[in-house]
Amino acid sequence: MIAQIYVDDIVFGGMSDRMVKHFVGQMQTELEMSMVGELTYFLGLQIKQMEDSTFMSQSKYAKNIVKKFGMDNASHKRTPAPTHQKLSKDEGVGVCARYQVEPKASHLNQVKRILKYVNGTSDYGILYTNGSNPVLTGYCDADWAGSADDRKSTSG
Repeated sequence: MIAQIYVDDIVFGGMSDRMVKHFVGQMQTELEMSMVGELTYFLGLQIKQMEDSTFMSQSKYAKNIVKKFGMDNASHKRTPAPTHQKLSKDEGVGVCARYQVEPKASHLNQVKRILKYVNGTSDYGILYTNGSNPVLTGYCDADWAGSADDRKSTSG
């Protein structure tokens, strides 16, 4: 169970109700606080707790952003950017925030594509299951001097 406790917006999680109740009891002896119950929404994250798993997503947040910019009825994209293009100061498609000072039409098109991708993936999330033996897998997307402007690495 993950519980939300209001003492400067603390979120506390525990695997057993007994452990959560013990922690809350200890906190209440030291601080003035209110227990608002099981966590369902916090800082843009939606949390759905089930008996054997917890699902976390940002679907409400993502859908609100897409709707704010009028892209909620736009066609979905499978990737946030085309794999064959790079953004540059002049033309072409990389990381849009780098070009806020002098944006071009290609940057606006790329931001629209990102919103279409977010629209199509807004219900994605992370599922944590109890009792499983989790394996964390990481991936790296090296861009090999991917900046079209100065040939420096953009992935660090």
